[in-house]
Amino acid sequence: MTSVRPDTADGLFAEVAAAQSEWKLPSVCAGVVRDGELVWTGVRGRFATGDGGLPGTDVQYRVGSITKTLTAVLVMQCRDDGLLTLNDAVGKHLPGIAFGDRTIRHLLAHSGGMNAEPEGPWWERNPGVTFDELTAAMSDAQAVGPADRRHHYSNLGYGLLGEIVARLRGESWLDLARKRILAPLEMRRTSYFPEGPSAQGFSVHPFSAQLDPEPSYDSGAMAPAGQLWSTIEDLARYATFWIDPVPEVLSRESVEEMAAPVASDPREGLNASYGLGLRLIADDPHLLVGHTGSMPGFLAGLFVDRVRRVGAVTLGNATYGRVASLAPDLVRILTRHEPPIAQEWVPEPPLTQGAELLGHWYWGNTPLTISATAGILQLSGGLTTRLTPLGPDLYQGRDGYLAGEKLHVIRDGNTISHLNVATFTLTRTPYGR
Repeated sequence: MTSVRPDTADGLFAEVAAAQSEWKLPSVCAGVVRDGELVWTGVRGRFATGDGGLPGTDVQYRVGSITKTLTAVLVMQCRDDGLLTLNDAVGKHLPGIAFGDRTIRHLLAHSGGMNAEPEGPWWERNPGVTFDELTAAMSDAQAVGPADRRHHYSNLGYGLLGEIVARLRGESWLDLARKRILAPLEMRRTSYFPEGPSAQGFSVHPFSAQLDPEPSYDSGAMAPAGQLWSTIEDLARYATFWIDPVPEVLSRESVEEMAAPVASDPREGLNASYGLGLRLIADDPHLLVGHTGSMPGFLAGLFVDRVRRVGAVTLGNATYGRVASLAPDLVRILTRHEPPIAQEWVPEPPLTQGAELLGHWYWGNTPLTISATAGILQLSGGLTTRLTPLGPDLYQGRDGYLAGEKLHVIRDGNTISHLNVATFTLTRTPYGR
């Protein structure tokens, strides 16, 4: 494991120690990743268990809603394999269910106006129910608002998503998570129930400051929303996946799609928005993506800056306290102490298509440029997007205003006459004169 500078390590540990002390955390574990490696870890507190078991980077804690990000990955895998579309109605895959008119996208982004929790006893503190029992208690009358109005967090929606992927693949949600995510990422210490060294969940009495053990149940049909246990070392591997996606799990393009804003609370906007299964934190001028987690007695956080290639993961065994929000703070400390070094420039590889498009173009008299960056055509200027070849003389915008739009190369014989994208005409000289 490479490491951070001593002053950086001191700053990171001081932040962890302050959180543990101020928020009365029985134990807290943290890790920082950079460029695909776990470069720092720290633990504080002496009560991972009631008898004084010590925390450690290989000790399991329950990660709560970080589980949802794995469920979202399974959904996106189904989308990429053509088993569903994000605009499919939930009822297409779960016939006769309440909220059947909501879409897969609504559930992923918590934008469907569904109630936050299932009806009945609080699912986090009671034995889980079957999917049939879960859906029998559902009703459209429980909606908190119309779809697409705002981000309203719904644990219930992720119970439905887990069942959808299980039905589409013909395997349990757990087996799919193990086979299609945990195994490829070598997350060997992430499991449904605690295995090996694990922490006890606690709440801290507000007046006596004594530890009260919290229950830990099988969540049943709600498991896709918050069941899993993991370690700092495994979560660090998972954090690096969100920076450098593993194609065997999910393509970079699909990860970028998940990390783009879809829904938000109107009062907070991008300061607290949500993508497809990921929480987004606007940290001007940067964007952190990841998720928080909580279950009775446990708190967790995982956030990465995909551009600066850094991230942090945190685990603690308390019902309330500064654990999840500690992860973004550790990212800020790392980048303040050790600003990321720019990637070394190397010459571009030859383009497989589009070399003749390189150079200056004009939209009317507005100058534009097409250049190559990391083997990808980049249109910049008044119109900005990356371009993916779709076929001879045909490209598609990948982002920006022209995302999804087609760019056509128009020829006069063998010579390029102009480019046409979203009705805009691009010529080699102003107005083509």
